[in-house]
Amino acid sequence: MRLLSLRLTSTAQTVSALLPMLLFAGIAVAQVPDQPFPGTPPNPSEQAPSGQPSVEPAPDKQVPVKAAEKPRDLDGMLAALKRERSPQIARQLANSVMARWNTSQSPTADLLLEWAKKATDEKRTAAALDFLDQAIALNPEFVGAWNQRATLHYTMGNYKKSVSDINKVLELEPRHFGALAGLAAILSERGSQEAALKAWERYVEIYPADREAQEFVITISEELAGTRT
Repeated sequence: MRLLSLRLTSTAQTVSALLPMLLFAGIAVAQVPDQPFPGTPPNPSEQAPSGQPSVEPAPDKQVPVKAAEKPRDLDGMLAALKRERSPQIARQLANSVMARWNTSQSPTADLLLEWAKKATDEKRTAAALDFLDQAIALNPEFVGAWNQRATLHYTMGNYKKSVSDINKVLELEPRHFGALAGLAAILSERGSQEAALKAWERYVEIYPADREAQEFVITISEELAGTRT
């Protein structure tokens, strides 16, 4: 029992250490430019023999998504993310999704979000919180502002406010995997492992190619199974 307790504590500490990164991931990936998806390299066996004209092979339905085929609408990107099994391609999709969530219909709200990020980086938490409050007041459905404020509240030790903002994010966008990761991390840190597992499972349903999240699901499942024996 002592060993099991230590394992549970270790998992919670690991997740806790990642929490600011998980919650704040939306801002970080928003700054990563979209990269074209890799095309399929030519198969040497399909190349035409020397001296003969090359023949274009028929399109293969199984080839990876190319840049021209990359979905641009949010629903399309999330559907592609759910299907994708390559961690590298899935990361590109996740970056694009998070960037979309961090953009609103209000240029002023977007600017306030950027100011909040800069203030946070400079450890001016009061100013950052004020910018986020203004962004949310200006656009109450701005998912990115709610998510960033959840992160800020966590770093300030305001756990209840952080969870409240996370819940608002998930109310506005139930598929927000960044908020689900943050919620799972807080629940794990607070010792609510079963609830944390459910949050991670919801995360993996949306973003199945995230291997680290898969490992959290497996680890917490094993630890919970151990407590029931």
